[in-house]
Amino acid sequence: MNWREGTIDEVMALVEQVPELDTPYPREEYDQRLGNVPHLIQIAEVEGKAAGFKVGYALEEQQFYSWLGAVVPQFRGQGVAKTLLRAQESWAREQGYKLIKVKSRNRYPEMLRMLLGKGYHLVDMQKASDTPLDYRILLEKSL
Repeated sequence: MNWREGTIDEVMALVEQVPELDTPYPREEYDQRLGNVPHLIQIAEVEGKAAGFKVGYALEEQQFYSWLGAVVPQFRGQGVAKTLLRAQESWAREQGYKLIKVKSRNRYPEMLRMLLGKGYHLVDMQKASDTPLDYRILLEKSL
């Protein structure tokens, strides 16, 4: 498995293959978030096939936001998400960022476990609805 820099169109195509991302962002959202700031779009490949993605962008000069990422179901359990996470952290560190921020939800316990296991700390929670599964969990990691 390896990763490479990718495009918004590649991410949008992969989002369609991830059942949990059932309300995908429109192209305009990607353009708005990524258009005028430093950003990284990663595509993971397994045996030449796109297996997952991770998208992040600068919040401030020393803060990077890991915005969106997922692994296509058939490639889960192969370390794709961990590889993308490590690569994003390394890239962000090389660019001079000191902190990575990420949001997840209670409905994604595997993601939360991975982030906690990789040194991220819970810093806040936002109630997005009356359903605890939809609560947004904010995490950070110093680089």
